[in-house]
Amino acid sequence: MTSQLGDLTGREPMQCPPHLQVIVRSDLQHCPRWQFAFASERKDHRYYELVEDTLHPEFDYRYFLIKDAVDQVCAVQPFFLMDLDLLAGASPRFGVLIDAIRRMWPGLMRARALMVGCVAGEGHLDGNEACHRGCAELLASTIAIHARRLGARWIVLKEFPARYRPILDCLIAHGFTRIPSLPMTRLCIDYANFDDYTNHALNSATRKKLRKKFEATARASPSVEMNVVNDATPVIAQIYPLYFQVYQRSKLHFERLTEQYFCDLGRRMGDKVRFFLWRQNERSVAFAACMVYGDAIYAEYIGLDYDVALDLHLYHYVFRDMVSWAIANGCKWFRSSGLNYDPKLHLRHLLDPIDLYVRHTSAPINLVLKRILPVLEPTRYDETLAKFRNYQELWAQPETGLGFVEDTA
Repeated sequence: MTSQLGDLTGREPMQCPPHLQVIVRSDLQHCPRWQFAFASERKDHRYYELVEDTLHPEFDYRYFLIKDAVDQVCAVQPFFLMDLDLLAGASPRFGVLIDAIRRMWPGLMRARALMVGCVAGEGHLDGNEACHRGCAELLASTIAIHARRLGARWIVLKEFPARYRPILDCLIAHGFTRIPSLPMTRLCIDYANFDDYTNHALNSATRKKLRKKFEATARASPSVEMNVVNDATPVIAQIYPLYFQVYQRSKLHFERLTEQYFCDLGRRMGDKVRFFLWRQNERSVAFAACMVYGDAIYAEYIGLDYDVALDLHLYHYVFRDMVSWAIANGCKWFRSSGLNYDPKLHLRHLLDPIDLYVRHTSAPINLVLKRILPVLEPTRYDETLAKFRNYQELWAQPETGLGFVEDTA
């Protein structure tokens, strides 16, 4: 399906300008483009359907049809409407001040928001690369109109990977502010095996600590055994409580996944999804939900039984088993979702920046917002993030955004 959105010069005057159309899920059955949406990403159109079906029924899920000058759909851009607390990720040092102000002004930095992207995962632009810039410019120039019509005051492009910075830079001219979200991480695993990775990538002190952890786990009785499945449905009653333990221990809470989410993830996307399960006898002690795409494995979510996790050093044991499996199955990169940065730092991960683009539909409020957002964003106050050797990439300008530090074997 070819789009003309990226090249608007030379168009006949009688043709309509490129435009956005807002639709709901049921309308997608009349949109052939949807079956190919995000086909070049690990989370293709099936994932967006899964999320809408299993997470946050209180959200209002919608879709932008991006149409070119001949009224042809060249891209479908999912978005959702929610009540947003923009201070939820602010540094705890502001907590007392925020609470005091909200006693007098309860609605401070809270409002209905139009969020472009994915509820559970990073955002992407649909369509082929040739039309990305045209799509971004169309969103930048018209999205505020749609936000007002839908009753939203905030507009957020949620967690778009840094590779989009040169394309999405047009948003800045339309009042958006770019700030870093809590980054994902990436690790080169282009090695012969896990031992080869540790010998070449890690320092001697870290290798020694890992050996002691693995030896302690190996002495456990009964032993910890791993297997890999595509469908978690038969074991969901065992593994979901493990996910929930990790969720509850997290200082920052994002989307809360459901049992149905994990079940449908494997059923609908079994070609990409792998569930790693660790057991002692018949007792599940850990699991990881991963996706395999291209030359990378993506560690999406993890669950641990904290009755034994610390004694068995399960975090590092799980990491070793996943990396070993990934190397054996031809993967060159291990990519992980955000948070839990300290062990990733010592394991030689690099940060994988993702960005938020934020604006308010009120011009005066937006002027104030542009000044305070860089102060409130959470990455600035995470001391561990600053220790990563590519920390500066969180704020890199578009012209340098593609010259990122790469880890090589």
